[in-house]
Amino acid sequence: MPTTKPTTRKLTDLLDPKFMARLDSLDLLSRKILQGKLQGERRSKRRGRSVEFADHRPYVVGDDLRFVDWNVYGRLEQLFLKLFLEEQDLTVHILADASASMGVGEPAKGLFAKRLAAALGYVSLVNNNRLTISLFGDGVRAQLPNMRGRDYLPQVAEMLLTMDCDGLSDFEKACKDATASRLGTGVTIVVSDFLFKQGYEAALRRLIGARYDLYVIQVLSPQEISPALAGDLRLLDVEDADTAEITVSPALIRYYKRNLAAYCDELRSFCANRGAVYVQANSADSVESLVLNYLRRIHLLR
Repeated sequence: MPTTKPTTRKLTDLLDPKFMARLDSLDLLSRKILQGKLQGERRSKRRGRSVEFADHRPYVVGDDLRFVDWNVYGRLEQLFLKLFLEEQDLTVHILADASASMGVGEPAKGLFAKRLAAALGYVSLVNNNRLTISLFGDGVRAQLPNMRGRDYLPQVAEMLLTMDCDGLSDFEKACKDATASRLGTGVTIVVSDFLFKQGYEAALRRLIGARYDLYVIQVLSPQEISPALAGDLRLLDVEDADTAEITVSPALIRYYKRNLAAYCDELRSFCANRGAVYVQANSADSVESLVLNYLRRIHLLR
């Protein structure tokens, strides 16, 4: 009996090859000041003993004479030490929501989130950043930790393409799981609709800290942003099966839109007040445009 070869999943199932080619020229940035006195950018840099010259400082007794700049001494007859830039790893942690609520919408929010995670993961791996991707629902459901280099791209594609959006969400548990495995210093990116009944405040506080830039990317579907509903309806929560019976009228739609806008503004303010960056995306929009234009404009990418 003939055997069937397993399907080989590739990142091109999520990302257009032309888009990927444009991603090759990008890298992620960290805005944090790390162990030294210099601002982190691309690989975060601190003064050390690598090959890239940074600055001078006056010689003091006990300094290593190998690093004296004798050319400066020849001109000024004063001893100065050469300072260099030392590269540090940039660590990137992507948390993408794979709970049941991400499976709704047209196009589905979950597909947008996976494509965005694939794009940012690709940029990280081709630049040899240390990358962890976590998919979460009721805690972290799947994770690829501490990857480095292009060889991990097939594993990223496999995880993103095989994980369905289903089950409950427990965002605080997911963030607790994620921070337990977070290493180094760099960037944390959360992609979700942030429609958690238990709220997001306590969970996001776990991700905010001196060692990581936090980017909060809220993905909503066109149907959530501007619902086309009317009449008597029975609504069902896709995660916990709660139901509600409502009569949809134009006034109710206006009330809903005001409440949604207020909720998103509160999330934006929560992030801004704690040094995090908030981004809102529509699942019907282009991931390519978000990455190549907006995320570069806010300096997540360069």
